Amino acid sequence: MYPFWEVPLVTSGMIIAFIASFHILPSHLATGAFWFNAYIEREAVKKDRPELYDFLSRFTLLILIFCFVIGSITGVGIWFSATVASPRGISGLIHNYVWGWATEWVFFFLEIATIYVYYYTLGRIDKESHLKLGVAYALAAWISMVIITGILGFMLTSGKWIETGGFFDGFFNRTYWPQLFVRTSMMLGIAGIYAIIVASRMKNKAVGQEIVRKASLWGIAGMVLGAIFTLWYLFKLPESVKDMAFHGGLPYLKTLLCVAAIAYLIVLLYFLIFGLIRPQMAGTVTGIIILLVLFIGIGAGEGFREGARRPYIISQYMYGNQIIARDVPALGVKSEVAKYQEKGIAKSLYWAKHLDLDRAEDRIKAGRMLALFLCGNCHSFEVNGIIRPLPSLLSRVGVEEAEDIAGFMDALGDYPYMPEFPGDDLDKELIGEYLATLPKGGE
Repeated sequence: MYPFWEVPLVTSGMIIAFIASFHILPSHLATGAFWFNAYIEREAVKKDRPELYDFLSRFTLLILIFCFVIGSITGVGIWFSATVASPRGISGLIHNYVWGWATEWVFFFLEIATIYVYYYTLGRIDKESHLKLGVAYALAAWISMVIITGILGFMLTSGKWIETGGFFDGFFNRTYWPQLFVRTSMMLGIAGIYAIIVASRMKNKAVGQEIVRKASLWGIAGMVLGAIFTLWYLFKLPESVKDMAFHGGLPYLKTLLCVAAIAYLIVLLYFLIFGLIRPQMAGTVTGIIILLVLFIGIGAGEGFREGARRPYIISQYMYGNQIIARDVPALGVKSEVAKYQEKGIAKSLYWAKHLDLDRAEDRIKAGRMLALFLCGNCHSFEVNGIIRPLPSLLSRVGVEEAEDIAGFMDALGDYPYMPEFPGDDLDKELIGEYLATLPKGGE
C-alpha cells in the first residue's frame, strides 16, 4: 500500500473533484466548439460570406488559449492529484485500459497539431481545405471523448468485466452510451455559451447578433437533448445506486441532482432570453455569470456520479480505500479483504514497521495512519471539517469512546455506501483509540 495524501478539511477527493469539474469547461469546449466552427465556416464558404471569418478567428484563438493552455494545465492537475490521492485506483485503470489511454493520446496529439495548423492557416490556404481541417479537428476531439467516456463509465458500472476481465466488456458498460450522449449534448451547450460571448464582442453587430442566435439554437438543442439523455442515464444506473440516491441512503445525491437541474434550467433560459429574444443584451458579463452557473451545475453532476460509485472507486472491484473488494478470476486478481481481516493492516504497512504497538503514543500514531488509510478518502478528521467530518458523525450516532468506536467498525458493512471493515481486531482497537482523541462536535 502507498502512503496516504491527507488534505485537511476537504479530503483529497474534493481536490480532484474541483479540478475535474473545472476541466470539463475547456475539455468539452475543445470537443464541441469546432462542430460549431465547422458549421459557421461552411456557411462562409458556401455562401461566400467573408465577414464570418472575423468570428472564426476570434473563436479559434479563444479555444487555442483556454482549452490548450488552461485546459492542459488542469488535465495534468487531474492526473497528478488522482495519482497521489488514489495511486492503486489509477494503477488499476492503466493496467486495464493502457491501450485505451494510448489511443486517446494519439487523438489528443492530433487535436493539438490540427488546431495550430487551422488557426495559422486561416485565410492563407484555400477555403475548402481549411474547412476540412476544422472537421478533422472536430472528429479527433469527439473520438477522444468517446474513449475517455468508456473508462469513466467503467469506474461507475464495470459491467461483465468483473467476470471476464475483457477490455470491451468493461468499456461498453451499461452506462456508457447514456454518458456519451449526455457529454456530447453538454459540449454543444458549453460551445454555445462561449460562442455567444465571442460574437457579442464583434465590431459588426449585425453579424454578431446573427451568430448569437445560431449559437443559442445549438445551446438549446444541447440542453434539451442533455436532459433527455440524463433521464436515460439515471434509468440505467444499478438498483443499488438508485436506492442510495432516491430512497434515503444518501440524501445529498438527490440534492446534487436538483442543483444540476436548476443550473441546467438557468442556462436554458439564458439561451432563450439572451440568445433568441434579446440577442443585443448578450455580453461578456452575462456570459461569465452563466459560465459560473454552469460550473456549479457540472460540479453537482460530477459529484453525483462520484457519490454514486460509493463504496467503490472502481465499481465492484476496488473500494474507495484502494483495497481490492473481490476476485477477478480471469485476471488472476484476488480480493484483499479476507487477507487483511486475517493478518491485519497495521502489521502489513511497511511504513508502520518502526512503531511499537505496546506504547500508547505509537498506538495513537498507528491508529491515525489506519484511519487516514481506511476513512480519509471520504471523511475529514477536523471537527470543523467540510466533507463528512468524523468527529461530528461519531457524536451524532453516540459513538465516542474507544471501545464503542472499535465495536462500531463491525457494522460498517451494513451501510450500502460503506465497505466492510478490512482489518483485524487490533486494527479496530487502534482506530478506536485514535478517533477517541479527536475533539468531539456535531448535534
